[in-house]
Amino acid sequence: MAAVIRSFGQTAQGQPVRSYSLENRNGAQAVLIDYGAALQSLKFKDRRGKLIDLVQGFDSVAGYESQDCYIGATVGRVANRIDGAAFSLGSREYRLFPNDGKNHLHGGKKGFDKYVWQAETGEDFVRFSRLSADGEEGYPGNLQVSVAYALTEDDELHITYEALSDADTLVSLTNHSYFNLNGGGSVLDQRLMVNAQNYLELGPGLIPTGRALPVSGTPFDFRTMKPIGRDIEADDPQLRLGGGYDHNFVLSGPLAAQAYSEVTGILLQCFTDLPGMQLYTANFLGEFSGKGGVKMGPRQAFCLETQLFPDAIHHYGFPSPLLHAGEKLCHHTIYKLSLK
Repeated sequence: MAAVIRSFGQTAQGQPVRSYSLENRNGAQAVLIDYGAALQSLKFKDRRGKLIDLVQGFDSVAGYESQDCYIGATVGRVANRIDGAAFSLGSREYRLFPNDGKNHLHGGKKGFDKYVWQAETGEDFVRFSRLSADGEEGYPGNLQVSVAYALTEDDELHITYEALSDADTLVSLTNHSYFNLNGGGSVLDQRLMVNAQNYLELGPGLIPTGRALPVSGTPFDFRTMKPIGRDIEADDPQLRLGGGYDHNFVLSGPLAAQAYSEVTGILLQCFTDLPGMQLYTANFLGEFSGKGGVKMGPRQAFCLETQLFPDAIHHYGFPSPLLHAGEKLCHHTIYKLSLK
């Protein structure tokens, strides 16, 4: 079935926004919006056959415009933080907008999450695209970027990122969906496995120090599935820095993570070809009323943001975020749903 297109309101500037609904034969549903190329809804039947909306969001574009938590959005040009809101390419320094203290976060003052993207639809997919002009938020190069969402009959949501620039630039894209496998309430009892032997140590401003630390013997050891909240209040300096989990894990393979709710029986698996994944337990999520009046707040969701490493341009040995002129970027992430 082709995507069902509906009005989703207008931006404060009067720009029309549309939603694009996909549904497979099993009844799984995904709703995308062209504002921020965002995942607005992802519904799956629990063990009792009830459709559960697994991601947080809003019923109109006004809700998305009123928050700065990147809920459901495609994030770019560069996801996560860049130290000092600046970087150098060759002999030239580029200054970016410092929207996180002195640092640059998730694309800056007006990142990809705050634009209405162009959309095209197919039998089981929606592809959003836009041109990020040379100099946007301080980045060099005219960057043509797209993100495609496809919902398969195997209950998998595929996300494919592509980008092409006419000048050397930095690119690291991610999706910033906030998951809750119960559809609401705290996520601290939901169970999580992260396929990583190491995580990136953070310093002031949540900027990586450049060191990858072993998870063994720390609250960051999710190699065996455990409740998200089991160690979140541990007396650990890294946890105190982030107010909980807000750390990038060095992935050990294509299966990045899997999460499970004993309440609904829903298992979420995340697969990716990217080297890192930011686990964020919504420590700084504001108090919002979301879809259907569902309340959102700190630790009522978790994010599994597949990406390159934060501040990678400043750390030798990190996977490079540099996209050379004329080279095509392509990355792929899958969120697979099932019952356990």
